[in-house]
Amino acid sequence: MGIPDIDIIYRDEQLVVVYKPTGLLFHRHGWDRQGPFLLQTLRNQIGQTLYPVHRLDRPTAGLVLFALNPQSANFLAQAFRNHQINKTYWAVCRGYVPQLTIIDYPLKNPDNGIVQTAITLLSIQTCCEIPIPSPPHPSSRFSLVKLKPLHGRTHQLRRHMAHLRHPIIGDIKHGDGRQNRIFRDHFQINRLLLCALSLKLPHPSGGYLHIYARPDEGFTQVTDQLFQKKSSQVSTWPQQHLVRQFLR
Repeated sequence: MGIPDIDIIYRDEQLVVVYKPTGLLFHRHGWDRQGPFLLQTLRNQIGQTLYPVHRLDRPTAGLVLFALNPQSANFLAQAFRNHQINKTYWAVCRGYVPQLTIIDYPLKNPDNGIVQTAITLLSIQTCCEIPIPSPPHPSSRFSLVKLKPLHGRTHQLRRHMAHLRHPIIGDIKHGDGRQNRIFRDHFQINRLLLCALSLKLPHPSGGYLHIYARPDEGFTQVTDQLFQKKSSQVSTWPQQHLVRQFLR
C-alpha cells in the first residue's frame, strides 16, 4: 500500500511548511528504519533536498517547517535560536486546568542529564464535564488549551502539562492511562491530542509568514464532541489552512 502524500500548506523557493499527521516518525532512527518517515516521504513527494530546522515527535500532529537550501536553513535556524519563530499548539488535557499564564519549570535533557530552562505560555480556551466515571470521581473533566513553548526541549509541552497534573490526553509516556482508556473506549481515539496549529516566522527573503492550520479530522472529532456545544468560547476551526504574508 502506498504512502499518502503529505499535506503541503505553503511552499516557495526558500521553504516549505507541511502538516505532519499523528503517528508519523520525523526521520529514520536506529530503532526504527522501516518507516514511513516524514523527511523521506516529503523529499520523494516534492523531489527536492530538505533541510530540517525543527521537529515534531511521532505522536504530535501539525505544522513542520523545512528549508529548501542551505542559506535558508541557516537563516531559519538562527531565527529559532533568537526566539523569532513562534509556534502555537492546541491540546486536550485532563481536568480543569488552572488559569495560569506561564509555566516556568526547568526540564532535564534526557540525553545528557543537564537541566535546562523551559518556559511555556498557557491559555485556557474552555472546559467540559462528561458523565463518564473517572474513579474515585463520578464524572470526567477536560480542558481545551493553547500552548506556546518559548523553548524547544524534548517533550516540553507534554512534560509541562504532566507537571501541572493535567496531562495531555493520549500521552502514553507522561499521561494518565485511565483517561486515555476513556478516549479509546468512548471516542475511539487512540492518539495524542496535541496539534501544532500556528507558525509565525521571518521569511529568508524579507517580511513574515503567519500560517494557521486546520486540525486533522481526528482532533476536531474530539473537540467538537466535547466542547463545541458547551461554550461559544471555542473558536470555529478554519475551513481550510490559512497563510498570511507580511512584506517589509
